[in-house]
Amino acid sequence: MREGFFYKVMGSVCMLGLFLQQAAAQDNSILLANKGEETQEAVLPYYDYDHIPDFTYDEVAKRVSEMETDMPFELNETIFAFIDYFTVRNRDYTRMVLARQDMYFPMFDEALSRHDMPEDIKYLAIIESGLNPKARSRVGALGLWQFMPATGKEFQLYINSHVDDRMDPEKSTDAAIRYLKALNKRFNSWELALAAYNCGPGNVNKAIRRSGKRTFWGIYRYLPRETRSYIPQFQAIMYVLRHAEKHNLILEEPAYAVDYEKVNLGTGFTFENLVKHTDLCIEDLELLNPSLVRSEVPEFSKNIPLNIPKHQHTYVSESLDWLVDSLEISKKRYLASLPEKEEKPLHNITYRVRSGDVLGKIAQNYGVSVTQLKSWNSLYSNTIRVGQVLHIYQDSDTFEKSLASQESDNISQTGSGKMYTVQPGDSLWLISRKLDGVTIDQLKKLNNLNNNQIKPGQKLKIS
Repeated sequence: MREGFFYKVMGSVCMLGLFLQQAAAQDNSILLANKGEETQEAVLPYYDYDHIPDFTYDEVAKRVSEMETDMPFELNETIFAFIDYFTVRNRDYTRMVLARQDMYFPMFDEALSRHDMPEDIKYLAIIESGLNPKARSRVGALGLWQFMPATGKEFQLYINSHVDDRMDPEKSTDAAIRYLKALNKRFNSWELALAAYNCGPGNVNKAIRRSGKRTFWGIYRYLPRETRSYIPQFQAIMYVLRHAEKHNLILEEPAYAVDYEKVNLGTGFTFENLVKHTDLCIEDLELLNPSLVRSEVPEFSKNIPLNIPKHQHTYVSESLDWLVDSLEISKKRYLASLPEKEEKPLHNITYRVRSGDVLGKIAQNYGVSVTQLKSWNSLYSNTIRVGQVLHIYQDSDTFEKSLASQESDNISQTGSGKMYTVQPGDSLWLISRKLDGVTIDQLKKLNNLNNNQIKPGQKLKIS
């Protein structure tokens, strides 16, 4: 079980019944009976949510000095400026974060405790993503902890067109904690570990060498501009969320936590198909399973646990066998309805893209269509890059014609005999097919080759 995902009032149609029950109970509490015959609505006190209390540097400094935290925190003007930003100039952002913290903080606390790490590291996710598991940066970082694809894969986050574990709150949190733990072991400083998380350990090492110091504020002016504001923002948000009420940062609308449980329903089904067999709804499934990017559990070799609201877990568990069978039947019907895939021709040729190549030219040279090239190589546009390997399929007739055409184009006469210029994708077997009557062994003897390795541009004697 995980506590943490929540909905604002009326945020999900599937939770409407629960919200109406709570609303009815609240309405009853503010109606006053008048001798059992008449009722009147209670007058609730007015609260000014927009009021921004004044505060001074000294007041904030006193509160900071009384804070209990395992993280270094010494107030200065830079941090104070970010406190002012979060409490005065961008209160909407801070209220949004306050509304989301109950989704993830209990999970963060549990994971950090398990790894024996400072609890306040959880505030880093606010600076990274605003506690949005689908947050994407302009450079491609994704998720609560803003992993780049390469770093995500390094920490065992699975990424493909169906699943992106960077958006899985539990898996990405575990990966981020392991990464931060390794950085702290390297720099022996949580502040430097956080800085390295933002700009990379190489930049932190460079700043240490240039400054001759090993503290964040000691290397501050040698760090990239973004990292200089990164740690002060983190420390400011540590203060703000602890003292939100003192700055009148109070939620106008309540937020309701939703417990969830994991269930295995096999693979190869869509959320849309699942809700047809249950009283689950797509909005809940998408909220609780953000890493399933196509709103489906893909056809993989291993099961992917699905998060569902806890109050529906008993029903699903009791119906598990029937439900799995129904999903499997629906999947078979769907697959049977698809048109049969066109069989690929017998001969598979690999071609490495060269400078000046375009799909149309390559397709023409090999007697295939551009559409076929794109389909065989999962291309979504006509863009190709130098060095890219393309797979080209040809039937026997087209294959033989291509060989004959390429033979005449790539053979030259020299004083020492006929020479063949090796093309990208060529092999000794393929060249022997092009040159009727010349075997692989003959090619190797003629050219003093000890193995079958050849490279594009190489000249081979063929007679």
